Amino acid sequence: MKTKHVLIIWGILFFPSTFIFSQENEMNASDSIKSTIENYYTLNIKIMGGSGTASDIDELFRLFTDDFVYVHEKYGGEYSRETLYNGYQNNLKRGGYDGSVIYIEVEKMIIGLNVAAVEKRFISKDKEGNVEKGAPEMTFFELRKGKIAKITEYW
Repeated sequence: MKTKHVLIIWGILFFPSTFIFSQENEMNASDSIKSTIENYYTLNIKIMGGSGTASDIDELFRLFTDDFVYVHEKYGGEYSRETLYNGYQNNLKRGGYDGSVIYIEVEKMIIGLNVAAVEKRFISKDKEGNVEKGAPEMTFFELRKGKIAKITEYW
């Protein structure tokens, strides 16, 4: 009978703390994923907004794993980290980031285990200074060890 009571007491003491510890870890992981994605969009706004530098691009790419992959079927399929990096640098050098993108509005973010689905839209201005909201777009992020391992665009 004593063994039964010890097991019950052990269960009461151990399992709630495990549950709380598990919830705290999930919240910390969720906050980390959200922060990483927010940093990704903040740096992209800076770069695309026309005030970005080569070092901003380097900072952006520090958010990615070494084997990072970018997938966008509508715009050519799959790009390696190196190909995407070179594309960013070339666009910067030739003035491709003209300041027309002024904000990326994240409307929804659903965070799962090392993944996030994001609904966002670009906010841009035309040559006359008129601001317009783009259509909603979906992006899926896969993370590994706190870094972005894959981005898949669905727009």
